[in-house]
Amino acid sequence: MNRASEGWPRRAHQLTFAFPVPGGARAADGWRVQWPGCAVMGVLNVTPDSFSDGGRHATLEAAVAQARAMRDVGALMIDVGGESTRPGAEPVPAEQELDRVRPVLQALAGEGVLLSVDTLKAEVAAGALAAGAHLINDVNGLRDPAMIRICGEAGAPACIMHMQGEPRTMQQAPHYEDVVGEVHAFLLEQARAALAAGVPSVLLDPGLGFGKTLAHNLALLRALPELTAGPFPVLVGASRKRLIDYLAGVPRAADRDPGSLALHLYAARQGAALVRAHAAGAHVQALRVEAALDDRAESARPLESPA
Repeated sequence: MNRASEGWPRRAHQLTFAFPVPGGARAADGWRVQWPGCAVMGVLNVTPDSFSDGGRHATLEAAVAQARAMRDVGALMIDVGGESTRPGAEPVPAEQELDRVRPVLQALAGEGVLLSVDTLKAEVAAGALAAGAHLINDVNGLRDPAMIRICGEAGAPACIMHMQGEPRTMQQAPHYEDVVGEVHAFLLEQARAALAAGVPSVLLDPGLGFGKTLAHNLALLRALPELTAGPFPVLVGASRKRLIDYLAGVPRAADRDPGSLALHLYAARQGAALVRAHAAGAHVQALRVEAALDDRAESARPLESPA
């Protein structure tokens, strides 16, 4: 029986924080945020060169307005990024990255939404948490011991993403002997190491498009039930990615929201706890409709078959 037939929207997910957070309830081990089914992490890039929306939210006013709009349509959290990690992207200095994200975090303090920061630099993570971030989204999968230490000391959850290589080179002939086995093993190993070091909870992200071919991406999507069956909530980020072009012939990233919705609804049905999306409102609406349909189908089933 697959997750769709089990009533996937009713599966509860949670993250634990060592400090008060929007929507959190006090628990014995900190503050806990819980949600049913699949929620939305809205993408907020404050960079000039991101692959689909670079420069659109470069001013503080535009960034804050976009974050509020995503909160108002129902995004559970906002993921703020100050450095592009698109294929071929060049890194930026940590201080420059922090200068981009810090004012946004400070401006959104008290706005009633969880704030994640998308970074692979421990220095940026530390500064972001000090400025009001609640969670660190590390595309480097906590490979840097300093990143684990910073999240553990702050009591902040971390999203562990798998990436083969680095953004500049990751799409240059990526290779795996067993992409599903290798990615899943890496994520689980890093999760255990993070929890042992005091990180209160983790999200796992298989890293679609980060050092993967189309075949690798499809294999990971088809294997989602294996990963989501484990003890950790899973995030899937397919929003506007090149694999949609390969599947449906959509060369412009800005035109890929329908394909993003299709992939993310599939991920939700396989048990994903979060999807990372540029079009947050459309995703919230689609997930709510599908959850309502599934709930109605469950409630309409007869308690027992007629004799």
